[in-house]
Amino acid sequence: MARPRKPLLSRDRIVDAARGLIDAEGLAALSTRRLAAELGVSGPSLYNHFRTKDQILEAVADSVSAQVDLSMFEDGRDWRAALHDWAVSYRAALTLHPNIVPVLARGPGRRPAGLRLADAMFGAMVDAGWPPAQATSIGALMRYFIMGSALGSFAGGFVDDETAYDPADYPHLGQAHLLAEHQELVDERAFEAGLRALLDGLEVQYGRLPVTRTG
Repeated sequence: MARPRKPLLSRDRIVDAARGLIDAEGLAALSTRRLAAELGVSGPSLYNHFRTKDQILEAVADSVSAQVDLSMFEDGRDWRAALHDWAVSYRAALTLHPNIVPVLARGPGRRPAGLRLADAMFGAMVDAGWPPAQATSIGALMRYFIMGSALGSFAGGFVDDETAYDPADYPHLGQAHLLAEHQELVDERAFEAGLRALLDGLEVQYGRLPVTRTG
């Protein structure tokens, strides 16, 4: 019988493998040599699809941006609900792939999915009546908050060892050793609390806008 053929190398297959490697071992683990080995191909064959490792990183970052739901900007939700649901979806995508966040934090550049994400959010805010300059500031503010929340875990920064937090030195951290055990819950609650605070503040600003808005 003929030996089974290897799957054809494609951009999508390269991106999937690179994303898996970054997810598992971090950005430093990615090299064209390592990636080629993971795919079972020769290194030069990657260059038929990507000229440099940086292009592969950009494609991986864009594949994560493409996971963010944008439907809330198109289905009639008011601007506050849309921003909330978008932020939750955005954070969920970054939480699945935290090691690529430093690349995403550089901004969308020329990445198609990243640009669609920025365009959808900005357009929805302007359509809701926010002046373009303020809509731009809202986009920046939300990115700072969402990216920051995905860069690390507050709860995960404490060790599960009550002896590490001597009351003589840290009189208010008597329960800090319990945070690691509830990391996901603590971080999700913190994100929701911060998001509500941001949206509450924006709603105050929105109420002060001239009455020319459409939604």
